[in-house]
Amino acid sequence: MKNAIADRVADFLKKFPPFNMLEHDNLTEIAKEVDIVYLEKGDTIFKKDTPFNNHFYIVRAGAVNLHHNNNEQNNIVGINDVGDIFGIRPLIIQENYKLAAIANEESIVYAIPIKRFKKVSSTNVKIHKYLITAFASNTYDPYTAEENGKIFVDYLPNTSLDIANFQSANYTKAPITCYENSTLKDAAIKMQEHKIGCIVVVNKDKHPVGMVTNSDIKNKIATGQFPIKTSVTNIMSSPIITDKKDITVAHAQLQMIQHNIGHLCITKDGTANTRLIGILTHHDILVTLGNTPSVILKEIKRAKKNKTLRSARIKANTLLKSYLEQNMPLSHIVKVISKINEAVSVRAIELAIKKMKSPPPTNFTWLSIGSQGRGEQLLFTDQDNALIFNDVLPEQYDKVKLYFLDLAKRVTKSLNKIGFEYCEADMMASNPEWCKSLSEWQEQFKSWIFNPNEKAILLSSVFFDYSHVYGDKHLTEQLTNTIYQSIANTSLFFKTLGKDALKNPPPLGFFKQFLVEQNGDKKNLFNIKSKALMPLIDAGRLLALSKQIKEVNNTYERFEKLSALEPNNKELFDSCAYAYKALLKFRTKQGLQNENSGKFIELATLTKEEKLKLKRCFKPINEIQESLKLRFDLKI
Repeated sequence: MKNAIADRVADFLKKFPPFNMLEHDNLTEIAKEVDIVYLEKGDTIFKKDTPFNNHFYIVRAGAVNLHHNNNEQNNIVGINDVGDIFGIRPLIIQENYKLAAIANEESIVYAIPIKRFKKVSSTNVKIHKYLITAFASNTYDPYTAEENGKIFVDYLPNTSLDIANFQSANYTKAPITCYENSTLKDAAIKMQEHKIGCIVVVNKDKHPVGMVTNSDIKNKIATGQFPIKTSVTNIMSSPIITDKKDITVAHAQLQMIQHNIGHLCITKDGTANTRLIGILTHHDILVTLGNTPSVILKEIKRAKKNKTLRSARIKANTLLKSYLEQNMPLSHIVKVISKINEAVSVRAIELAIKKMKSPPPTNFTWLSIGSQGRGEQLLFTDQDNALIFNDVLPEQYDKVKLYFLDLAKRVTKSLNKIGFEYCEADMMASNPEWCKSLSEWQEQFKSWIFNPNEKAILLSSVFFDYSHVYGDKHLTEQLTNTIYQSIANTSLFFKTLGKDALKNPPPLGFFKQFLVEQNGDKKNLFNIKSKALMPLIDAGRLLALSKQIKEVNNTYERFEKLSALEPNNKELFDSCAYAYKALLKFRTKQGLQNENSGKFIELATLTKEEKLKLKRCFKPINEIQESLKLRFDLKI
């Protein structure tokens, strides 16, 4: 006899991973044993540190929050929407829950029996890969729920290597060492005898204190900076980065990228205060994983032609796509792609300088602005950049500026060949307006701040989001100090910037319908950039400037910083951060899927669940805009 309830459950489950990877009969078998749980707002499904039960869960309707503790008012890790799975820990390892799950509103949840699910999926490799990725990354929501800083993985088509990301890394368990009182000559002889490229310096208790590499010997001894019999402590790299013996390949890779190192010291407790027990090298990671972000970065740094840089950047797009397919945390995706984009720009500048007839006549710095400056440019879109050069004597100015304009034209041309389109508004360093001396830039920003007309605000929305890419960082810091000293002495600028931040209302109409384009070739398409992302970008920038938050340009990181600074508004700022990450991830997926910028979305192509998730992300836009009206006394 047909089971109508089980059929409805199966029809729902088959829309979402990992259930969409099951055969129909297996899915029906699971659906028959699913428990349907009805929840009121505040109801708890499971508590932190309690024993695991025999189910994991998927949200059928409503939303479920995950918390760091059992108090529903604090420490929200993420929000699970329709189709999101959670409580997956007991499916992977039999261990107490590490988070609490509490209904955010009236909700319906399907409880999936673990025993039955394991039985029907035991031989399904795709499901295995999906679940171990979801578990290891602590993210269950393909758009919104994620916890920062937990995992960093690479996707490879070989399943065994996928799983290797989450297993302990293989490291050398008998590293060659020397003591602090050793001479460099003694250490070099040891390195030669053992045919190694580095040696760890330890103290009398065998705690690691530094590392000497072939590069150190080349740069500090061969150049005559130190004599061959100098103490190893004079040339070693210190402090060193350490970790525990059970470090995963994924985490080791993150450490190496973050600290720009090729070696990790493994100690008894993971700190430099205990005995050295091993060493993990970049080569060890590459042998295991093959093509990784580290490999792409190395390819970029060694590139001699734009063609090679383009090839490396295309590889990054493939990496981006695979990360999204695995539902990797957006925070990690952004860091990796931003690092690659930055490396591409740096190498393009280096190659351009080599082609110039002479070296730069004075110090300069290259800035990324706009989405690049915020570190949010995941897709191939247009380039936005600027150049600051050191102040020079008046009689030298014209010649110096011509040099840097020539250099900038070479760089922007290279970036265009690599795949970054020219900016339609010509906001590039090759434009004389955006290639200026430090004092000119300082005066330019003062003008925008103290005379905030419509054009000034338009340019502010791009140029106040900048980051140092190449050159003399001190010039960037001087400009930043000037900006923050200036904005501390005006309230008019914030009011004008605030009104501009409200120019795009929440993207839903009175009847909760999407506000789409009304005219032109984009008619009836939804502009996710201007209608959803920009209101959050503008609000985050305005609040960060008003709070004097320096060196935090990324939109969701700005909201996370604001959340820490204003506990009373923590819920609002956290929801803005989650919404922004969700929307950026959604746009990126759309762009990759349709091979465009992902800016305009055809709503008819979205599922009901995708539309629901988008609408849920729009709620914080209305709330943050209402907050801006009160905070800056904006009468619209």
